[in-house]
Amino acid sequence: MNDCPAHPTADGENTVESGAPELFTWEFATDPYPAYAWLREHSPVHRTTLPSGVEAWLVTRYADARQALADGRLSKDSAHHAGPANAKGKTGIPGERKAELTTHLLNIDPPDHTRLRRLVSKAFTPRRVAAFAPRVQELTDRLIDGFAEQGHADLIHDFAFPLPIYAICDLLGVPREDQDDFRDWAGMMIRHGGGPRGGVARSVKKMRGYLAELIHRKRENPGDDLISDLIRASDQGEHLTENEAAAMAFILLFAGFETTVNLIGNGTYALLRNPEQRERLQGSLAAGESDLLATGIEELLRYDGPVELATWRYATVPLTLGGQDIAAGDPVLVVLAAADRDPERFRDPDRLDLARSDNQHLGYGHGIHYCLGAPLARLEGQTALATLLRRLPDLRLAAEPGDLRWRGGLIMRGLRTLPVEFGAGPPPEKK
Repeated sequence: MNDCPAHPTADGENTVESGAPELFTWEFATDPYPAYAWLREHSPVHRTTLPSGVEAWLVTRYADARQALADGRLSKDSAHHAGPANAKGKTGIPGERKAELTTHLLNIDPPDHTRLRRLVSKAFTPRRVAAFAPRVQELTDRLIDGFAEQGHADLIHDFAFPLPIYAICDLLGVPREDQDDFRDWAGMMIRHGGGPRGGVARSVKKMRGYLAELIHRKRENPGDDLISDLIRASDQGEHLTENEAAAMAFILLFAGFETTVNLIGNGTYALLRNPEQRERLQGSLAAGESDLLATGIEELLRYDGPVELATWRYATVPLTLGGQDIAAGDPVLVVLAAADRDPERFRDPDRLDLARSDNQHLGYGHGIHYCLGAPLARLEGQTALATLLRRLPDLRLAAEPGDLRWRGGLIMRGLRTLPVEFGAGPPPEKK
């Protein structure tokens, strides 16, 4: 979500051994996995100073990460953060506090978390997601139609970014004529996430104003969409406040688009860098088989997933994790990208294997905060990759890997751009 600083962050006073890698540099953002391998071996629960100045613990081993993600002593509520007052404003999503959008699933604990998750989970049932599949396919083909004849594209800007934006807007019930506004606001979040936080905060404020207005309109004229469902639940005694409804809509949009942007972008990039795996998947799809696509999405989530670190947690009591004592009030960040390449859990973890069967990755978390929108993200990822490989069979990188830039940061991991070239492919399949 945030860009990395242009200069390395001094981390020496917090390392436990000499030789510790520098974190949060441009070089680190390009390939963090060697640094994470060092941390797993030498300092698996590692105290560091983040680029924002906040001190936190990084958890990098799979077993410790899985434990931490499900540990009730680690709260999602920043009220438990024992750091200085100015540090509390540097955690979470920029602008959400001022916009009164903090009462969402990423920031709360049971029982409020249980109540709100129960309401929203109805939107992501297997039946509802399956019913949404034709719309995702329609969006996918329409976007590819927009650049298929050009012979080149930036797959982030032209494809991976707009697809989940339009999909989640449809699910929420944002009218089609307003969806380009959401695309602009979301783009502002991605482009200006690092550096001054004001760009993100302004976009959040605009979203907040729009969502408040949309909730009022849906209350008067409800439809078959998630915001209308939240309003109905509130009116039927579920005690969902307007702020809660707006915050829920906001976080579903925010978490529901950037994770999928990165899944499609990182996944396509990984396939282009591993041609034997890409050819294997294309052969499977040409034969009408879907098993490799299903396991392949899980492997892409493990290998270079869209979420590098799980969102913030705070120790509510003194505890020990991975042999390290953590004080009450300390922030804890679980490094999903490191855990999912732990050789103690995954055989040959730095190798992409689309047929990997024992693949209980943590790409979408674990425990009560497991990503609610994972079924929709999987649908979008599978549809996007399968359609790209079918319609643009000779898809290839149009830049040297070393020239690509990553949107580094604490939570999300994704490419800024993904320039590609290709020949004219077949048109969309007729339904």
